[in-house]
Amino acid sequence: NARDWSITRNRFWGSPVPVWKSDDEAYPRLDVYGSLAKIERDFGRLPVDPSDPSATPDLHRPFIDELTRPNPDDPRSAEEGRSTMRRVDDVLDVWFDSGSMSFAQVHYPFENADWFEGHFPGDFIVEYIGQTRGWFYTMHVLAGAIFDKPAFSTCVSHGIVLGSDGQKMSKSLRNYPDVREVFDRDGADAMRWFLMSSPILRGGNLVVTEQGIRDSVRQVLIPLWNSWYFFSLYANAAAYDAKISTASADPLDRYIVAKLGDFVATMTHQLDNYEVAGACDSTRSFLDALTNWYIRRSRERFWNSDSTDAFDTLFTVLETVCRVTAPLMPLVTEEVWRGLTGGRSVHLTDWPRADELPADATLVEAMDSIREVCSAGSALRKGANLRNRLPLAELTVVVADPDRLAPFTSIVADELNVKSVRLLDVATDEAHAYGVEQRLTVNARAAGPRLGKDVQRAIKGSKSGDWSLADDGTVTAGGLGLLEGEFSLETVAADTGTDTATGVLPGGGFVVLDTALTPELEAEGLARDLVRTVQQARREAGLDVSDRIALTVSGPASALEAARTHEALLAQETLATSVSYADAPAIGVEVVRA
Repeated sequence: NARDWSITRNRFWGSPVPVWKSDDEAYPRLDVYGSLAKIERDFGRLPVDPSDPSATPDLHRPFIDELTRPNPDDPRSAEEGRSTMRRVDDVLDVWFDSGSMSFAQVHYPFENADWFEGHFPGDFIVEYIGQTRGWFYTMHVLAGAIFDKPAFSTCVSHGIVLGSDGQKMSKSLRNYPDVREVFDRDGADAMRWFLMSSPILRGGNLVVTEQGIRDSVRQVLIPLWNSWYFFSLYANAAAYDAKISTASADPLDRYIVAKLGDFVATMTHQLDNYEVAGACDSTRSFLDALTNWYIRRSRERFWNSDSTDAFDTLFTVLETVCRVTAPLMPLVTEEVWRGLTGGRSVHLTDWPRADELPADATLVEAMDSIREVCSAGSALRKGANLRNRLPLAELTVVVADPDRLAPFTSIVADELNVKSVRLLDVATDEAHAYGVEQRLTVNARAAGPRLGKDVQRAIKGSKSGDWSLADDGTVTAGGLGLLEGEFSLETVAADTGTDTATGVLPGGGFVVLDTALTPELEAEGLARDLVRTVQQARREAGLDVSDRIALTVSGPASALEAARTHEALLAQETLATSVSYADAPAIGVEVVRA
């Protein structure tokens, strides 16, 4: 939709159009000047401010309008009224000036020709989305006309930054956080991340709020910092000097290293293509896998005697993450990387290469599915008001390819605190008996223009069950075929009974949690509650994470019986070398360094 563009304006202020025209139509002539040298050649001087003749030539009005000369195409003499060449009254549209930026900024073609030709077209440009028909467009028009090339290869276009009330930022209204306070409280990386990860870099508008900035700290900066703190805490306690290594055979180590390789490849692609908001999403997703899965699942390995693989793997991951996210979090990554390596600066290192990290797509896919299973199971626990420390009997996982998850059922059992994990193929009759089904929803707004009044028939069919899904993905509702975008399919779980809870997996399939409780399960749950109480007592006593303790448990008979039954668990989880018991009306613990 490239409409005609009038490049001149009938105004006083602006860049004068360098065109001189004969003032007599009987002797037409038009001169267009492309350099000061040619103007000085024809007029004998350059325009200057008469109040300061020694100053730099001033090409603006009214001084340039004073340059006139006889029309060379008019044979008449001055006495006969020879016509005069006068500059046209117009000035250039300001967008013509702006559109010339790519070459005018270096005074091309009069200077810096080699530099310009080596840097043109520009790699990228960034501005408000409204410049689509402004700066972006005019730069391309001029570059295309002069060089037969685009002015730039990539355009990063952002929306409008609004105050916390959704209105335009205003100093008088003070409807935005004080930037200095944000920097002092949350750091510059928090503000940087908030802006880069927001809809504004996808062309949307952004409402600036203090909560949004703090969410950046909570979701990204703190997880990275806490990962470094965890590593340094245990590495220092073990007096171990970790090194770059991807040789571990442990499944969790292999998973996070392979996941790291995928992360590096994705980040490289996204940043090469200026997909900054997407790179922020990828970073957030990887840090979730690192902190909420790998580190949490591997925590016990870091205080065991054979912890070298865990230390080396986490060191490798953190060092690489710092390098690949340094453009997004330059200050935090610098601090973490220097603390890890003792090096000068993360910003002086080479960009990591994905092909230098071992790949294992099968393991990554399976472990990510296991994470989905655990997330769904955890949600079912929460929905049933069953605390995580209370063990349950069984979780049934129904998926299309259960064999690929079989090696990791012990992880699921430990993560969800269930005694057993059963895998079922989704195609079996037993799986069908759980009553999980697909639900069709017709998008009336999308289908209405095509189907007209018949859209109501399709909606009725979707609600009554009069619809079908063919093997090729074609959906028919009420006898009417629906196109992509006119419907949505959702897998839902039916009510499977009072002692079970069912949840759907994002990647396909579902899980069924046995929520029935027995006295044995409740006793073990009480013992696990005691573990948490002891850990809190250790912290309050100022004990180091590796300190061994002598433990005394006091409480009523039921609590002591549960503790005795699960004494091995209690001692292992709390590093207790001895456990003694005392009757008391309320549950309590006493810890002493052994």
